[in-house]
Amino acid sequence: MSLIPTLILLGAALAVMVFAGWRGARPPDPFKGPRMVPWRFIMLGAAALAMLLLIHLATLFGAERPPWVSAP
Repeated sequence: MSLIPTLILLGAALAVMVFAGWRGARPPDPFKGPRMVPWRFIMLGAAALAMLLLIHLATLFGAERPPWVSAP
């Protein structure tokens, strides 16, 4: 994957992460009933995806494995 799609996906993952973090941090409203969307889990998933995209971005800019890490 090239640089532009990586940056677009990284921006989308960060936006989802911030939105889900905001929604998950809201206090519960017992009159509306339980929350049916697991906002904190979605936030963690988006953060994990953003971390993977950051690693991919680093490899696009020339980062290499350290010599003590063997290749698969």
